[in-house]
Amino acid sequence: MTQDTAPRQNWWQRIAHPGQFVAWTTPLLWPLTVLTAALFVLGLWFAFFNSPQDYQMGDTVRIMYVHVPNAWLSQFVYAIMTVSALGTLVWRHPLADVSMKAAAPLGAMFTALALFTGALWGRPTWGTFWEWDGRMTSTLVLLFIYLGIIALWRAFDDQLRAARVIAVFTLVGAINIPIIKFSVDWWSTLHQPASVFRADGPRMPGSILTPLFVMFFAFTLLFLTLHLKAMHTEIKRRRVMTLQRKLAQGAAQ
Repeated sequence: MTQDTAPRQNWWQRIAHPGQFVAWTTPLLWPLTVLTAALFVLGLWFAFFNSPQDYQMGDTVRIMYVHVPNAWLSQFVYAIMTVSALGTLVWRHPLADVSMKAAAPLGAMFTALALFTGALWGRPTWGTFWEWDGRMTSTLVLLFIYLGIIALWRAFDDQLRAARVIAVFTLVGAINIPIIKFSVDWWSTLHQPASVFRADGPRMPGSILTPLFVMFFAFTLLFLTLHLKAMHTEIKRRRVMTLQRKLAQGAAQ
């Protein structure tokens, strides 16, 4: 082994250790919390006081500043879980299943908010709270997948065994993500096609894009903060369970 590769392996071993992960990321929580709060204040100020009405939707357009970030996070969180599932099955990373478990309730929350705000948007815009089109139905399926994963975690006492089973389930469920993404292109739908992230540029004025992007980053940082905190909580919970098992074994002997 060369001197160049040895430090790299030691660094990887250190960052994979749950205790080191908690020690390194704990100082990030307060700055992330403050930055997230500041972005929310700025984004809401833009959304309510410095953003015009839409010429077609009027004030209903303001729902978009919450709906679009949550719709994005509903898929992004599942992508994080998919990478974590690969980390569990392929690389056996000790933090991968912790990340996967911590992300599932957050993904379910963002997906539920996307569906709820989408319904609020749909009633005045399309004349209905719900339509069984490709985008809405596949997003609802995503919510059910999240809820199923949460239920599976709670059904197992052995978390290591649960992680492997749930990792496989998560990878199978990932098929739904491209379905959500391309549903507006594959099927006839009420839902509009992409209007922000396009090859030819966004189809929105800057006065609407600015608060949208600020809220986009605010919600993304909110997820990152909550995910780190949930991972810390899960790591500490597992430590307590391990100590309880050792004490129980000692008492039995």
